[in-house]
Amino acid sequence: MDKVKLATVWLAGCSGCHMSFLDLDEWLFEVAKFADIVYSPVGCDLKEYPEGVDVCLVEGAVANEENLELLYKVRERTKLLVSFGDCAVTANVPAMRNMLGSTEPVLKRCYLELGDETPQLPHEPGIVPELLDRVRPIHELVTVDLFLPGCPPSAPRIQAAIEPLLKGESPVMEGREMLKFG
Repeated sequence: MDKVKLATVWLAGCSGCHMSFLDLDEWLFEVAKFADIVYSPVGCDLKEYPEGVDVCLVEGAVANEENLELLYKVRERTKLLVSFGDCAVTANVPAMRNMLGSTEPVLKRCYLELGDETPQLPHEPGIVPELLDRVRPIHELVTVDLFLPGCPPSAPRIQAAIEPLLKGESPVMEGREMLKFG
């Protein structure tokens, strides 16, 4: 049997979901029996998201053009996309900036009002990816195949969700232990 091509992606979020993924500890050796991790911010130094990914866990909300571009690429190149954690599912904490309205007040708050030594707006292209007007959960932009809430989801919840996927089966996503937010 061919191994599943597994990827993880980190958009706008704190990386807590990836830390919970690493909390799988010894079970990661079991993951390695069934899957090759082909792209991830942890333990993988690839710069380009590959073609033909079977399962991808996407952590974080979509806050800027860079996030959006990567998300579209992930969806195009992935068979089964998992909305991984509350930020991906609801936009959660990253979406708090939506209360400030458009991008201009966000940039002014971050770079001018809270600037330390020399407050200034970034003006060189590429320094800060262009912000979107609103931070959005990933399902508002692409089709999501599985929602895995939690802030972050616990290691046992992650295992219960991905273990069946690695065997070509569907996980049972019901009950508090699998669907609780926060």
